[in-house]
Amino acid sequence: MKFRTRLLLETISMALESIRSHKLRSFLTTLGIIIGVMTVIAMVSVIQGLNRSIAGEIERIGSNLIMIQKFEPIQIGSRSDEERQRKDLTIEDAEAIRNGCPLVGALTIQISPDFLKLPEVKYQNLKSDNAIVFGADENFNYVYAVYLPKEGRSFTAAEIRHSARVCLIGTEVAEALFPHSSPVGKEIRIGPENFTVIGVMGKRGQMFGQSRDNLVVIPYTSLMKYFPYDKSSLQLTVVPRDSATIEETMEQVINLLRVRRKVPPNKPNDFAIFTQESLLNLYNQITGAAFIVMIVISSIGLLVGGIGVMNIMLVAVKERTREIGIRKAIGARARDIIKQFLVEAMVLTSLGGILGILVGFGIALIIKAATPLPAAVSWWSVLMGLSVSMAVGLFFGIFPAQKAAHLDPIVCLRYE
Repeated sequence: MKFRTRLLLETISMALESIRSHKLRSFLTTLGIIIGVMTVIAMVSVIQGLNRSIAGEIERIGSNLIMIQKFEPIQIGSRSDEERQRKDLTIEDAEAIRNGCPLVGALTIQISPDFLKLPEVKYQNLKSDNAIVFGADENFNYVYAVYLPKEGRSFTAAEIRHSARVCLIGTEVAEALFPHSSPVGKEIRIGPENFTVIGVMGKRGQMFGQSRDNLVVIPYTSLMKYFPYDKSSLQLTVVPRDSATIEETMEQVINLLRVRRKVPPNKPNDFAIFTQESLLNLYNQITGAAFIVMIVISSIGLLVGGIGVMNIMLVAVKERTREIGIRKAIGARARDIIKQFLVEAMVLTSLGGILGILVGFGIALIIKAATPLPAAVSWWSVLMGLSVSMAVGLFFGIFPAQKAAHLDPIVCLRYE
């Protein structure tokens, strides 16, 4: 065992010496492998970071939420004729779910103003740029606990019924309009209307470079009374009485809405209903497809790198023909020659893999620092990159190694 270990170490040392003596040739040979491994590592780091970020966000908001809206949450391509012909959800649908679905614990209504007529948010001569305004009801802060006010209070049922001019604001709006004082009790201007601030919601920070604190929430009845609004934007969010009955609650809501909207038994739902968990699964499918595409692209680099390794090893066989003859003459067996050349090929590609891993991580960290995209280093991606690079050396080194092993020692000794 000690002899074999020493022999392996000597073979690796010879391989490293060969690489050292032909630095540029070795680098150019492994360039394809470096690019292939680098692509995989960088993309895996970014995708893993995105997945963790989305999963963490869902965990904070709550995985037991059921969302109902007119259109699917993720749209690829143009909408189908069936989607364009769907009826809008209504406030009456929300009341029917509240009264007709005993498994529903709470429901909140959200609706947005017309996208082309977004109201400006001002206080005296100060303005909050690009603030998102939408309407909700008194259950909004209960269903979305992450928006609970850190200062002030939430809406009351009476304020919703009477279309009160009150609002909740995010911390970014509060900092922009009231940098040196408390906003609670002050009047701000939303479009042409005055609204009294009754609460400031807790800070949530940014996600993918987008602030989640630059928002203003008003009673949905006030939004529908004072502003042009988008009927198709109405969204209902449901919380089951018991999180263990989320599937049964969804079925109950689906059956009620299908009856209300007169959907035939043989037709699919003419509305979208989904949970945070199903949204996460859909997102993972999309990133999984992107990962497969990335693997295919990086495989091209690995293939080019492998062919380069095979070519350089064939050149090495030619250059070291006399050495092979001497080794065979003093007792080296064919498998010893094969092992020597395979180890050299694997050392060469492993070095390329290590360089690819380092560059890939560097790119991922630059992306994380310079863009809103998160990145997370995964040890399994390091092992995968190193294993793939070694496998490329093993596969593409077989032919040159066998060619070296089958050379005639007498011919080799005569070779000049």
